[in-house]
Amino acid sequence: MSDAGLTGRDWVTRFAAATGQQDLSDDDVTALLDLAGVAAHSSERLAAPLACFLVGRAGMAPQAALDLARSLLD
Repeated sequence: MSDAGLTGRDWVTRFAAATGQQDLSDDDVTALLDLAGVAAHSSERLAAPLACFLVGRAGMAPQAALDLARSLLD
């Protein structure tokens, strides 16, 4: 199967399995996408993937990270 036919969600599910990680819940996906949006729209686009990387490295729950990011806008 060609990767070109995968949805983004399917790709993430495969990537999670390949890295030995549990797939993301729908709530985590929503929170991470919202976090990426906050990061990208309040600075530069490069902030989105880097913020999500930092969330993972810190072991933060996606919703907690989103709440923190939103607090930086105040």
